[in-house]
Amino acid sequence: MEPDTTAGGAEEQHHGNYLPKAAGETEAQQEPAAAEGSEEEEEESEEESDDEEPGFERWKPKPKPKKTCKEVMADLKKYLWNPETREFMGRSGKSWSLIILFYLALYSFLAAMFAACMCGLLWSISPYNPTYSDRVVPPGMMMSPSLNGFDISFNASDRSSWEKYTEALQSYLRPYNDSLQEERNIDCRDKEDYFRQDFQPESAERKACWFKRSWLKECSGVQDPDFGYSQGKPCVVLKMNRILGYLPGEGTAINVTCHAQKGGPENLGDIQFYPDNVFSKKYYPYYGKLRHVNYTSPLVAVQLPSVQLDVPLTVQCKLNGKGIINDSPYDRFLGRITFTLRVGA
Repeated sequence: MEPDTTAGGAEEQHHGNYLPKAAGETEAQQEPAAAEGSEEEEEESEEESDDEEPGFERWKPKPKPKKTCKEVMADLKKYLWNPETREFMGRSGKSWSLIILFYLALYSFLAAMFAACMCGLLWSISPYNPTYSDRVVPPGMMMSPSLNGFDISFNASDRSSWEKYTEALQSYLRPYNDSLQEERNIDCRDKEDYFRQDFQPESAERKACWFKRSWLKECSGVQDPDFGYSQGKPCVVLKMNRILGYLPGEGTAINVTCHAQKGGPENLGDIQFYPDNVFSKKYYPYYGKLRHVNYTSPLVAVQLPSVQLDVPLTVQCKLNGKGIINDSPYDRFLGRITFTLRVGA
């Protein structure tokens, strides 16, 4: 049997005509195809974004139309009272009742707690003595008159320039009037030591010793109502600050000295003290204003009878005694007082 040459030849011809393509030709054909594919993807993405934009715009908040004044007032009226829901300011009567009841209970509790704390505090402290007094320092000193700070400047011949100083001194010394002292306090002229009254009940009123205005003599305002200012011989009154329970001097009296800090001692001249330059121990200790009701601090009056006219001076007066500090660089009133003085003709 003869072989089928036609089929076999066709098969051979078919196989003979098939040749593989070169690698270069394949890559060259694939590059345009890839470029066309990327262009198609970009066009599709642009189409998708175009399709998405209208949908995104739908979700943007639309601007609210501006209300007229009449509409605003209507809304406010409805907020204050809504007749449909019977609500006042957005709440029903039951809601308001619960809120008011809650805050009444809350603030009642807070007020009761505060009152209990205050009662405990007042029960634990004494109105007569401080529970803690860890910052008691040596006493300072003050003076009168002290109108414009601690500057005294006047002309002896011009009453209007020094009248304000004499008025201040008259007011300051009024509680020291002899009649008031005799009425309210007791005579301690025979006493020299501290006037202790610790044996009395805590709430008992303490007695105070006399300090009569007339004892200041030329600076009392009794003999000379002008306190020497009309003659160019001014007076100043010094007082040691009160400290509760403090015993100054640690058993010795405290004395006062004055000197010219600026201007020279020859321009300041002589210094006179009334009744003397000592704060007597019999006026201490001080028991506080609740128990020492009529207490008046002892005074030392300083007169400058021979001060040089038209010379500006800086005068400093100091306390001197045991336990006294008068040279602190941080407190210019601790144990001393400094004032300026100018006396004109």
